[in-house]
Amino acid sequence: MQQCTEMAGMNEMEKKLAEYKCDTNEAICLKLVRFAEEVNDESMTFHPEYSHQLYGDDEVAFGYKGLQIQLYYSAGNLITLFKVKYSARVTENFDCVEPDDVEGKIREIIPAGFSCSTDDFISLLEKEANFKPFGTLLHTYNVHNVEAGEDFTYQIHKVDVSCPGFRDYHERLQTFLMWFVETASFIDVDDDRWDFFLVFEKYNNDGETLFATVGYMTVYNYYVYPDKTRPRVSQMLILPPFQGEGHGAQLLEAVHRFYCNLPKVQDITAEDPSENYVKLRDYVLVKLCQTLPSFSTDKLPLSFSDDMATEAREKLKINKKHARRVYEILRLRVTDMSVETKARDYRLEVKKRLFAPTKKNQRELTKMMKCLRPEELASHISQMDTALQQEELEKSYQEVLAEYRRVIERLAQA
Repeated sequence: MQQCTEMAGMNEMEKKLAEYKCDTNEAICLKLVRFAEEVNDESMTFHPEYSHQLYGDDEVAFGYKGLQIQLYYSAGNLITLFKVKYSARVTENFDCVEPDDVEGKIREIIPAGFSCSTDDFISLLEKEANFKPFGTLLHTYNVHNVEAGEDFTYQIHKVDVSCPGFRDYHERLQTFLMWFVETASFIDVDDDRWDFFLVFEKYNNDGETLFATVGYMTVYNYYVYPDKTRPRVSQMLILPPFQGEGHGAQLLEAVHRFYCNLPKVQDITAEDPSENYVKLRDYVLVKLCQTLPSFSTDKLPLSFSDDMATEAREKLKINKKHARRVYEILRLRVTDMSVETKARDYRLEVKKRLFAPTKKNQRELTKMMKCLRPEELASHISQMDTALQQEELEKSYQEVLAEYRRVIERLAQA
């Protein structure tokens, strides 16, 4: 009887404690503020996709009811307002259970100089008129805003860390990575092999020209023997209020064109690219390659050629692996897949590439057979079941086909 009473008491305590758990992705409120009245405009709030790097895999903070972690940034220079609010907090009545240090976790990633006062933050917004983009202007473009019924102007700038004021600005900017890149980490800006590319919106207010931060990319220049470099995209982020407007494609294309003009660049790669980045790169590289003579419509049905690989590398700094993928997308665009012979030829061409790693594994296994024990050999052979391989190959082909068609559809809309 006593045991039942104790268990009932524990369950009651667990229920009470559960009331003090908050989803940190919901609790963290981010905002890019241009004008004072936007500070209290809830419609402008956006939330992280991830918070596990600060608050653990469960992305939960314990000890608070109605937790709200406000991280508001001025739209241009990213001056920061940081406040923590809650309706209730656990007390000593809960067997000395301590609330999580949610504020301390945020202080680990935001640089010094932030404001904790809304009034102070609003007064700092007045200085936004003095903020100007860093670095050298590379590209200007317009995006039509349907809601406003007008074109908005954007600029892409190339920056290095020696630019006055940029180091402090970058420390504020990179905090967004924690919320929107699953495996984010901060970079060592003291290494002069980093290049930075920033996107800004240019807008007017009462006759004044102002700038708002849209997104950015970091690129590390690796050495390639004997006298070349290989720029590798490390981080890329378009801030959520601007996503879905084509800024990522504009940024990646501008960066490619910048490096294409540098003779010492071997090719351009990316570090551990996400699925979304690969889709974006497909679109941009196809857009760049479609006008190259070696990728002309009459040459695409003749298979991937050395001329394609060479021209893509020399003119656009695209490596052979990426050039092959571009070829497959462009060939699909000119192939009538309703004609069985053409569809079959295309399918075999793509599957030949997809099957290449498996074929290599088979050759290696043939060499290994001489030194494998019978049980090891049986294990490897079971992994090489032909029917299963064919099934997996067809699945991979259909997935690739779907990805390629999405790129073609986007090109048609451009």
